[in-house]
Amino acid sequence: MLHSHYPDLGVTPLDTDRAVVRAAARLLPPEVRADPCRRQLRRMFYCAMLRRHAEIQRGFMRTRH
Repeated sequence: MLHSHYPDLGVTPLDTDRAVVRAAARLLPPEVRADPCRRQLRRMFYCAMLRRHAEIQRGFMRTRH
């Protein structure tokens, strides 16, 4: 489900985790980012994007060597 959003981030395997979180935040509408009741959902979304980024980085590093 969330893996389908990763390509929309526009990040590369060489980008930092911070760049991934910033790009993921830009995907969310402003009202979702501002709603304190949705904090846990945002956190889960960001963590899922970071996990996916780590998977892609591991695959990229293996093929790079």
